[in-house]
Amino acid sequence: MTPKPHTVGVLVFDDMKMLDLSGPAEVFSEANRFGADYRLTVVSVSGAPVRTSIGLRVPVDTDAASVSEPDTLLVVGGDLLPGFPVDPDLSTAAKRLAERAGRVASICTGAFILAAAGLLDGKRVTTHWQHTTLLARGYPSMRVEPDAIFVKDGTTYTSAGVTAGIDLALALVEEDHGPDLARGVARSLVVFMQRSGGQSQFSASLQGPAPRTPVLRLVQDLVQADPSADHSLDSLAAGVRVSPRHLTRMFRAELDTTPMKYVELIRFDRAKALLDSGHTATEAASLSGFPSYESLRRAFVRHLGVSPTRYQHRFATTRPASRPERDIEEKA
Repeated sequence: MTPKPHTVGVLVFDDMKMLDLSGPAEVFSEANRFGADYRLTVVSVSGAPVRTSIGLRVPVDTDAASVSEPDTLLVVGGDLLPGFPVDPDLSTAAKRLAERAGRVASICTGAFILAAAGLLDGKRVTTHWQHTTLLARGYPSMRVEPDAIFVKDGTTYTSAGVTAGIDLALALVEEDHGPDLARGVARSLVVFMQRSGGQSQFSASLQGPAPRTPVLRLVQDLVQADPSADHSLDSLAAGVRVSPRHLTRMFRAELDTTPMKYVELIRFDRAKALLDSGHTATEAASLSGFPSYESLRRAFVRHLGVSPTRYQHRFATTRPASRPERDIEEKA
């Protein structure tokens, strides 16, 4: 049976991220080799070619007003979107295209365009981990999920950093044609159908500004100076000359966490840095203040969804592993 053609309109603009376009486009093109019939139309507000973030110019098929009813609308992202107001012409074009589309999706910071167009009000969304706080602050009606690779809310989809556009495109292919075809595409492109863990694998744990309160800044300094030292609640409170109960209240009020969770995050960040510099997982646990490898492993699974050894294997080098990950895991 010949599949029904599925039109994908991709809204682009000057300084867009090249991979936001090329990544999903390759997924849909590869899906056509397996029997799908995706037809991409690259759209700009005026119909003029656009300049990408790497300086290449991308030809455009048509202007936004001329697109009829795309089955899927993809809105790409760009580095300038989080720091500057969205061009009203761009957000208006996105809104009008979305009104005619069967489903709407954004790649990376393209979520800021959908948000400015009012298309994400009341929805669960995500974007690149560096900008989730800014997105949540700018559009408080949305529920931002900072660790998600992509989020589906009804017929609206948002995805994380640039390569997450490939994950999202695979999910759309699976939705349209089932897991077998999507799996074939993933294998052909040598990408995961579903990667382990979320965006926090790539982000810093202690995001946001430093504590404002002098007492909390002193706690931060004490723990960072020697993460492996005794940093129990009683010890920290004695070190900054407040009661344990008062210190706990201060952490709750300013940082919405507990002293012990804060200590764990500092130790966790130190352990990641040690793994990145080549220490073994056992050494990283000891030097960062975790009582054992197992306690470090639990922290990694809790925060990243992967073990310390698997994290190190993924991020320490681009060289292929000499043996399977499961063997490395067993000998950690």
